[in-house]
Amino acid sequence: MKKVLGIFILCFLWVSFVFSQNVKEEIIKNDVLEGTLLIPFHKNPLPLVIIIAGSGPTDRDGNNPLSGKSNSYKLLAEGLAQNNIASLRYDKRGIGKSIVANFKEDSLTFDQYINDVKSWTDIISKDKRFNKIIILGHSEGSLVGMIASKNSKVSKYISLAGAGRMIDEIIIQQLKDQKQPENIIKDITDMFSELKKGNKIEKPNPMYYSLFRPSVQPYMISWLKYNPQEEIKKLTIPVLIIQGTTDLQVSENEAQLLSKANPKAQYLLIEKMNHVLKNSSLDRKENFDTYSKPDLPLSDGLINGIVKFIH
Repeated sequence: MKKVLGIFILCFLWVSFVFSQNVKEEIIKNDVLEGTLLIPFHKNPLPLVIIIAGSGPTDRDGNNPLSGKSNSYKLLAEGLAQNNIASLRYDKRGIGKSIVANFKEDSLTFDQYINDVKSWTDIISKDKRFNKIIILGHSEGSLVGMIASKNSKVSKYISLAGAGRMIDEIIIQQLKDQKQPENIIKDITDMFSELKKGNKIEKPNPMYYSLFRPSVQPYMISWLKYNPQEEIKKLTIPVLIIQGTTDLQVSENEAQLLSKANPKAQYLLIEKMNHVLKNSSLDRKENFDTYSKPDLPLSDGLINGIVKFIH
């Protein structure tokens, strides 16, 4: 492994003092990962939660230019700090201030995200201000964190709105639910089958280009190696699975599949919580409007449920 420079921005809660510290990570030369470490003032070592963002260009605060500014992860970190729990939330490689040299979509793999979490974990484990590390993965970050938690340095793992099935199964099910023609479902099923074998599709049908464009295929191939139900079975540490009842992106069924795969895991279902962790009904407009309401608080019971699990 080669060395890379990572940046912690350390923020002390309720104090307008920000300390920036350079640290070295073993990832890829010239990559810079930046995150915010939020530490409540406390004389004794504290537990720390590493918050892993979901899919797409989602930054450390939980904001995505494609869907809106919700500040979900920022609010989550602040809520934990009020309960004497530190947190690290960071920009994924190529997102926000996490600069990756010559970043290109076709060079990104799912395993790189996993290794990034492992590198942050290695750094945190050497910091005597923290007595245990908890990994929390949201949405796509659930699977990333799940795999990265197979590490002796991680004490507990939290899946927050994480899928219980592989991405190909979810997409094919969505197509069936949309009553798409059988020929389209077969085409996409066949292309996923090739990717699962590790084979690239050289000339994808233009009709499916957004999903199977050549530049995203390396990421898809690496992602399709992992089945969430199989991965969560491998965890021997305490596990908490959290799901909201009004999540329009990840259904309750996904969380139930994870729970069934790991019967020892704690399960927390939060009424009226949607995918960005805010209260909403199942009305699509109202639900998606919350994605752009950064001042809207997190759903009741989320912070308390996490705090109870950690302590």
